Amino acid sequence: MRIGSLRRAYLAAEYAALFFGGTTAYNAVARGKSPIPALLVLGSGAALYLRRSRGFDRNSLWRAEALRPQARSMAASAGVSALGLAAGVAALRREDLFDLPRRNPLVWLAVLTLYPALSVYPQELIFRSFLFHRYAPVFGDGLGMVAASAAAFGYVHIVFGTWFSVLASGVGGWIFAMRYLRTQSLFTASVEHSVYGMLVFSIGLGRYFYHGAAPAARVRLGGAAV
Repeated sequence: MRIGSLRRAYLAAEYAALFFGGTTAYNAVARGKSPIPALLVLGSGAALYLRRSRGFDRNSLWRAEALRPQARSMAASAGVSALGLAAGVAALRREDLFDLPRRNPLVWLAVLTLYPALSVYPQELIFRSFLFHRYAPVFGDGLGMVAASAAAFGYVHIVFGTWFSVLASGVGGWIFAMRYLRTQSLFTASVEHSVYGMLVFSIGLGRYFYHGAAPAARVRLGGAAV
């Protein structure tokens, strides 16, 4: 559907306000608190919006059959990433290697069980299905959209208080957005997202993605605390 330049400008401003302005405001007032409640509310809102939107392919919210053809490439990518992440943690923070499963196996198992449903799928609804559909007039349906999705997904992780969280999530966001672009399957993108998240929490990088790890942490932008 073709839209006018004013509508395109409005959507671009909305994207910036929602994913960057909104994240910055949330980080300022709710730092250290669990983002899960807000994530579930926003994910539910995104799902409701998408189900009522004209032109949106509702089948893309699941489309589980798309997983099988992607499984080999997903497994290869995750395997290489696991080796690289484990080597990095072993070299730089050896005491953190496999920290969560070693010290808190029950918490680790709870994370592996609940993380896909309570965190991953709502995130994928917001940063893949919703963002891809609503902002296609601004970013198109190719690499521009993938970049917009990855940037928004990376930036929202300022809530965890470190630039590593932001940069690593930006890379992950690119991977998940590319998978969604190829498959139009939120289920497939969610599976890949879940695998990477489980690797992070298992290998010893959970401190960078856990809301209670640094409750007073602040990400600094140009010397100013956010």
